[in-house]
Amino acid sequence: MFGLFSISPSVSPHLFTASRRMITMSSGTTNLRISVEPMVVKPPSHPTYDLKGVIKLALAEDAGDRGDVTCMATIPADMEVEAHFLAKEDGIIAGITLAEMVFNEVDPLLKVDWSKKDGDYVHKGLQFGKVHGRAHNIVVAERVALNFMQRMSGIATLTKAMSDAAHPAYILETRKTAPGLRLVDKWAVLIGGGRNHRMGLFDMVLIKDNHISIAGGVTTALRSVDLYLEQNNLQMGVEIETRTLEEVNEVLQYASQTKTSLTRIMLDNMVVPLLNGDVDVSMLKEAVELINGRFETEASGNVTLETVHKIGQTGVTYISSGALTHSVKALDISLKIDTELALQVGRRTKRA
Repeated sequence: MFGLFSISPSVSPHLFTASRRMITMSSGTTNLRISVEPMVVKPPSHPTYDLKGVIKLALAEDAGDRGDVTCMATIPADMEVEAHFLAKEDGIIAGITLAEMVFNEVDPLLKVDWSKKDGDYVHKGLQFGKVHGRAHNIVVAERVALNFMQRMSGIATLTKAMSDAAHPAYILETRKTAPGLRLVDKWAVLIGGGRNHRMGLFDMVLIKDNHISIAGGVTTALRSVDLYLEQNNLQMGVEIETRTLEEVNEVLQYASQTKTSLTRIMLDNMVVPLLNGDVDVSMLKEAVELINGRFETEASGNVTLETVHKIGQTGVTYISSGALTHSVKALDISLKIDTELALQVGRRTKRA
């Protein structure tokens, strides 16, 4: 179960180890047997987020004040079954670890086994996991587990496609996540190969257009942030949004004359859509050249799967996309006890 996974200090902080397997490597006449631990992506950190509480809330809204009346009416209390996870679409699977937490919350005696791990590719019709135990409890946990998995897998699938296309730039999500599911959505982005932007309002300073307007300009806003961080003895990343080349130059001028905590410059809406469906990235490229590596850069606005490759070739460090989480299409996954019948129906409806 989730609580039993161990964090490995030698890998990325977003990875932890799952089951260990042994492989044999040959070097000349010597066979070297080494231990290999498949890497599983762990959730990002948050000082107040209660993931177990989110699971309990999801189960409680399903159960209401009576529980599953259909299960109580149709399923003998002591009946045990085995149900199989079935992919109905091609994509990147995510939420396996979270699904285990759901099943464990409903019934710690349920046994869950997987042939895939978070971040693996699955194809339509693939059975990639199973759960065995009391039928009543499996059915109670089923929809909550699938809801998490389907949403997370949809996010991970799009993130993987965007990340591959954006290379060498890195893909970030934004705070445009489902209310209450901030950590879950951002976890899915990590599983899909993206990176996380700030978790919330507390872990990074991001000076947006409204802050700049209220403060009275780019320079005033930056100066205020530097003063605030110094007075409160805080160290954290600082990013400022720029919308024009003039604002970029103003930021650079301030930074050249003042000791600043600034770490990243956002280049917002400098990707211009064209009538033929293409985009003009010349303004973005010029801004990146002006900054010339003095700060990290982040492209934002008009980022799609079709445009992200061209944006990634401009030299920006990061590309942020709200669509990764606010417009996600869930990956179709089901949990079936009669898998043969489920596959027959799936083939009939072109979903398996």
